[in-house]
Amino acid sequence: MRAVPQGLLPPSLSLLPAAKLTEEQVFAALRNLCAIYCPLPVSLAFKLGPQTNELRATEAPSLADSGYASGAEDDGDGEGTNEDGDFTIGVHSAASIYTDAFERSVAERWLTSFLARAHELPCFAADDSARQRAVDQACCVLESLYASAADRDHRRREEEEAVGFPREFSFHLRLPKGGSGQEPEMVPLEIRLNDGLAGANSEDPDDVGLQSWGAAIVLSELLCATPDRFGFTARSASLSPRSPARIVELGAGTGLVSLVLAAALPHLGLGSSTVVATDYHPAVLANLQSNIANNNQESRPRPSVSDSEGRNDNSRDSNNCHATPLRVETAPLDWSHPESSLGHPPLHTPADILVATDVVYAAEHAEWLRGCAGKLLAPDGVFWLLVTVRPNGRFSGISETVEAVFAPNRDGDGNAGRERRLVILGTEWIDKKRGIGRGDESGYKMYRIGWT
Repeated sequence: MRAVPQGLLPPSLSLLPAAKLTEEQVFAALRNLCAIYCPLPVSLAFKLGPQTNELRATEAPSLADSGYASGAEDDGDGEGTNEDGDFTIGVHSAASIYTDAFERSVAERWLTSFLARAHELPCFAADDSARQRAVDQACCVLESLYASAADRDHRRREEEEAVGFPREFSFHLRLPKGGSGQEPEMVPLEIRLNDGLAGANSEDPDDVGLQSWGAAIVLSELLCATPDRFGFTARSASLSPRSPARIVELGAGTGLVSLVLAAALPHLGLGSSTVVATDYHPAVLANLQSNIANNNQESRPRPSVSDSEGRNDNSRDSNNCHATPLRVETAPLDWSHPESSLGHPPLHTPADILVATDVVYAAEHAEWLRGCAGKLLAPDGVFWLLVTVRPNGRFSGISETVEAVFAPNRDGDGNAGRERRLVILGTEWIDKKRGIGRGDESGYKMYRIGWT
């Protein structure tokens, strides 16, 4: 019983040293390699001669990402017999061989060796034209191998760079009307973000910062629903009328809160305010800057204009729109060593308002946060901190560490009451909303922190 190849064979089973092959066997080996590694229509230079059964474009096999499939699949061993009773070597699909790195390396080595020794092969001693045709065909197969490898590397790099997914957020900013009896005006705000790693590893600091967490969405909704609560309207006592605010977000991550603030403030008459989004990890900052740039490519409606008494100025076309860049700056900030960033733009002046959402994951984080906020916050400033409550798991009890660090009468403070320090001035419980946040979140605590 003899071995009869049926269909396509892997290079490791079909390629023998070229010096031992006849001319017919060399061209048969090249036809097999062509069928595997040149699935697209072949060029004229690549087509095999008429005496070697040239491979036409219609014969090019279609590829799919699958495993080996033998001609005797039912037997389960990749081997069997044909109708004449001859033993057949396991036959495989073009796709399975094409995607096999080992088989590809065997083909590359054989082709390279063949081209290096083609001039001395005895099978072509009497026919230089056949030798040249075989060399041309081997070059084309090898070129196709290298091209496909480069294409795979390029696709892999693109996939690695594009890990993540875009997210769109819609909020409605509530604008109080100046006249009595009038309903508040609702202004839609649209923010588009890219979540870098999308939750691949919640213990990796980069991955945490590359996700848009539930707390950021919750605080963004609160800022839009009740902006006066946070000091973002002319009627608020925390800011003088129409005075620009300087706002710094700590641990900004994807930048959702900062972008919402930057989009909302012009509608509140605070368009000249500055928003600075900070984070520590380089990958997070890069994604943050990309999100800011992408949102600035959008055209945004012109904010409504009001006079000093709060009346809307209808002299402008309400449908008139223009590109309004979002005033968001970024800066690296290490809470444990904030001095390296403070004193340099854009963190060279105190902040009127600090915001942070879901940024405490260990007791030392609360300590660092207090030290950093103490150096950033203006004497009459307010720090809004939204902490996610996770009753179970390794992050349970995190809110208690915040309350201990910012307690008005903190244990161990021998000079308590004799100097100004940051303390919790008020606490509010925020219920978890359906469809927002992860399953381990039960709600949120919002702390208003200031000097006392």
